[in-house]
Formats: sequence, C-alpha cells, structure tokens
Amino acid sequence: MTTAIGKIVKSNTHIDYVCQVYGPGELVAQPLPTDYAFAEFVAIELSGNGSGNDSSPGALIGVIYNTLLLNPDFGSLGPRLSPRGEQEIFTPDYLSETATLLGIIALGWREDSIYRQGVPGLAADVDAPVRRLSNDEICAFHLDGAGRLSLRYASVLMGMNNPLVPQLLLTLIDRLVTLFPGQSRQLQVMRNNVAWKSIVQPAG
Repeated sequence: MTTAIGKIVKSNTHIDYVCQVYGPGELVAQPLPTDYAFAEFVAIELSGNGSGNDSSPGALIGVIYNTLLLNPDFGSLGPRLSPRGEQEIFTPDYLSETATLLGIIALGWREDSIYRQGVPGLAADVDAPVRRLSNDEICAFHLDGAGRLSLRYASVLMGMNNPLVPQLLLTLIDRLVTLFPGQSRQLQVMRNNVAWKSIVQPAG
C-alpha cells in the first residue's frame, strides 16, 4: 500500500514541481517524514490524458530532491504571547501558514500501466495528489520494454546544475542495488562514475 504525501502547489519548470505535504487534520493517517525523505520515488497523479477515452489518466513519476520549511514565526519580533497548544484553538489560521514543501523532479510517466522514462508530454495540475511509490512500482519504472534495467533519467538529473544531484544519484543507485541485486555489478560501475564526477567536476 502506497502512502499519500501531499499535493502540488506550483511548478518551477515543466519537470520541476513543488509539493506541499499534508498537514494535521488533512488525512486520517498523517504521512511520516520517512515517507517524503530525500531521494524517495513518488507519483504525481494526472487528472486526464486528453485522449478522450476512459483509460487511466496515469501519473508523472518523480523523485524528491529537496525540502523547504515555511514558518511565519521565524524572524518575528518579541516573544510568542500564546503557547502552540492555545494557538491551535484560538488562531488555527496562523498554524496553517506553516508548511513543508518538497522539490520533485519528474523522471518519466505512467500511462495505462506502462512506465516510461524521459520528459513527459503532460504536466500536472495544481492540487494534483502526490504519493510514494511502492517497491514494485519502482522496479516497473526501471525496466525497459525488453526487461532490462534502465536509468535514462540520469542525464536529466546531471544537467540540473544542483549540488544535491550527485548525492541524489548515489542514493538512488544504492536503492536500486537492493531492488535489483542481479544488476549490482553494473550499478556499482555507474555509482563509481557518479562519485568520481562529483569530486572532479567541482574541483575543475
């Protein structure tokens, strides 16, 4: 069973999305921090595929690469007049302004149970639900049409010019080693290459 995490609130580019984690009271089962950890694979559900049929609209498949915390109390002058417990009763709107935001890069998509890697043609809508992928879904996303392990999205991540990307890729590869133990040798070669580039490129 997958876990609901939050909803899309904005996008920075066609593949770079911002997700707001569900707050207290929005879900019966509140998502845990481990559900939206760094390098966690997620699905952004699409509302329609524009094909005009009754097939599943599908989803964007992405990975969490960043976390931002919004706190309106930060930098305010003077002490807080009421403890947090009383604010929940008397000023709930104030508490609703705090939020946890996730940066998500779309690595591919799912349409009619078929997974593909690359830049998706469709974009997600505001308020599109975001959920964590199961291990079975992660495995399906990483197999091409011939049943071979594929990480075509690695070039997209490396082109982001973000200092977190090398560690993101290393974490993803380590995760895939546990899911595809038979491909551990090939994944280790890729890991060594990413680790080497993360050292050489900043120095160069």
